[in-house]
Amino acid sequence: MTKAYDPNNIFARILRGEIPNKTVLETPHTLAFHDIGPQAPVHVLVIPKGAYVDFAEFAAKASAEELVDFHRACAQICDMLGLTGPDGYRAITNAGSHGMQEVPHYHLHILGGRVLGRLVSPD
Repeated sequence: MTKAYDPNNIFARILRGEIPNKTVLETPHTLAFHDIGPQAPVHVLVIPKGAYVDFAEFAAKASAEELVDFHRACAQICDMLGLTGPDGYRAITNAGSHGMQEVPHYHLHILGGRVLGRLVSPD
């Protein structure tokens, strides 16, 4: 079960213009901006403008227009930032406590610009 959406989370506040961001791309349904604590030379957060807690909720409840807009924006960002070449990039999202989600608003991290190492380490 998905947690209730918190309209005062930092991404909701960014969407309302209460907190500034370094915008990479904005579309009718999507906002992308540089992460304030980058984990790679390129680290962009892509968020839907709708109130979705995580990927599962977004995938299940977003309109077709939101889904297409979000994914096409992600592709455009990868191209804009030069990540579509042979070196590639990583796209990752976190959900819930086991997924280490810090902000309860669905967001996709796009990381690149160096070798990123293993996604997870075996325990």
